[in-house]
Amino acid sequence: MIYPKFLKENNTIGVPAPSAGAGVLEKQRKLENAIQYLEKQKYHVVHNESLFSCEKGRSASALDRANEINDMFNRQDIDFILCATGGDFLIEILPYVDFNLLKKNPKYVSGFSDPTGLLYPITTKHDIATIYGQNLSPFGSEVVHKSQSDFLNLAQGKTFDFSNYDLYESEYPEKVTGLEGYNLTEKVEWKTLDKNDVKVTGRIIGGCMDIIAELSGTKYDGINEFNDRYKNDGIIWYFDNCELSMEETIRVLWKFNELDYFKYAKAIIFGRFGSQNTYYDYDVKSCILDSVISKLDIPIIYDADFSHKAPCLPVINGSLATVEVSNFKGIIKYELK
Repeated sequence: MIYPKFLKENNTIGVPAPSAGAGVLEKQRKLENAIQYLEKQKYHVVHNESLFSCEKGRSASALDRANEINDMFNRQDIDFILCATGGDFLIEILPYVDFNLLKKNPKYVSGFSDPTGLLYPITTKHDIATIYGQNLSPFGSEVVHKSQSDFLNLAQGKTFDFSNYDLYESEYPEKVTGLEGYNLTEKVEWKTLDKNDVKVTGRIIGGCMDIIAELSGTKYDGINEFNDRYKNDGIIWYFDNCELSMEETIRVLWKFNELDYFKYAKAIIFGRFGSQNTYYDYDVKSCILDSVISKLDIPIIYDADFSHKAPCLPVINGSLATVEVSNFKGIIKYELK
């Protein structure tokens, strides 16, 4: 596994918009505030005008968005890449992305949600670690949450041990200024399917489940090679389900299993489901129990802090991770091996 250099003071962060941009005033204000926040942390921030553009969920054409990424891969003066926002259509850029540029000049690429479409191929196909957990946007809140500072501590290589947060948001109030922080109202509780404590170590991989489902089985899916490279470590999967219904989740897990995703799995972690839509009265636990993975005889953790129901812990995709769950508390530690 290739681990790029971590962030240092006065380094330059490139902020591409490979998915959506900020097309409305509230979102523009938040991104501007986020840039100011990072500059106060003594980083330089570079971006294109597409950051503040959005038409039908896209900051620019697929080719232009890919070229922006390629340029940031190639530029020697950019040390770290942090995607601007999530969205829906990042996968459109993949045919035009020159991953060889990143292989020649490895640097961390980080993002959350739709940027999984970029992070997942980089790590599974090209064996370069990536970081999941934050886009630029959340750094623009008036009050920056601990999950953002945790992300920066990881990006700086300062901290590799993290614990669950205390509260999460289950509802999203309407944004007025665009600078509102998380609406934290519910107690965080990591759960296990069999209610037993868990301690497991393995090579960690995952991201937004919705996007991995789209990539699975395509030429941008390198999981079979990834599995073979790290079969002696075993694999820890984490899935951040944004919009999949319970029934879709069951079908997607069946597909993943048929593609041998879980061939060397030592554990599977689900974040809090962003959507709990169901036709057959499933909740998260019964959904997992009714899926093929319940027969794998491995620990299954759910309601963890890898979620669109913020906050989200940072993850170094491709690292060796140790995950512990006990008394509804979760701990994760990363080793760069």
